[in-house]
Amino acid sequence: MAGATPPASEPPSEIAPLVAAWIRRAVEAAPSGRIPLLFLSGAQGSGKSTALRQAVSMLPEPVAKASLDDFYLTQAERAELARRISPLLATRGPPGTHDLALLRETVARLRAATDTSETVIPAFDKLADDRAAHETWPRFSGRPAAIVIEGWMMGALPDAGAADAPPLNAVEAEDSSGVWRRFQEEALAGDYAALWDSADGFCHILAPGFDAVLSWRLEQEAALWQARGEAMPAERRAWTERFIQHYERITRRMLSGGRRPGADIPVEAQRRVRPPPS
Repeated sequence: MAGATPPASEPPSEIAPLVAAWIRRAVEAAPSGRIPLLFLSGAQGSGKSTALRQAVSMLPEPVAKASLDDFYLTQAERAELARRISPLLATRGPPGTHDLALLRETVARLRAATDTSETVIPAFDKLADDRAAHETWPRFSGRPAAIVIEGWMMGALPDAGAADAPPLNAVEAEDSSGVWRRFQEEALAGDYAALWDSADGFCHILAPGFDAVLSWRLEQEAALWQARGEAMPAERRAWTERFIQHYERITRRMLSGGRRPGADIPVEAQRRVRPPPS
């Protein structure tokens, strides 16, 4: 994981050097013996995974990286939430659909690692929509200088009034009682807030707006199918359009300032770093 070079076909990310500098600052500022825990956010398809992968390859220190996406609850666990609380909870991604206990355990194992340790990092198969088999999970070798977890909602703040607000889209309109949104906001105010409290720093890749997310997510979806040697089915576009609606409210909230403070990296629709205003 640490020090891995990007795929030869992968163009360099403009975001990566800024992420690398953010990680380096955190490592240098950490008290002796402490492994900083860092959270990198960005809307779906914003380039955060690529930027983090390339940033890690730029650093001389070993950095353990993981994605919040790899800590989703299993399909069966989400089906149980859907049965008990709201059918919308069968869809992965929103607050309350992650195994935060597994995430905390993984961070604890990485912080306890020695120079000769092999630490497994969970993996999730998005096309199968379930946790990957344990024997396929990647391993981090040695003791990391930092731990970075990237995800679309890292540092998101709760909004107690969201459940009673008018629906933003067709998915929210299905949540007529507000129980799905209320569940998310309670999760954000509870276990996720506790996780954010454990962070040593945040960095936020800021999209130009939510409109960019659909085109980014479609690119991401096509790449998943391409990696399997298949073309993306035509009906997958409609699936993607609906899928991102589950994320819309909190993504918009984060873009408008509803996030934990940290380093901000505004980007344009082409994922180029937006120059600061003159």
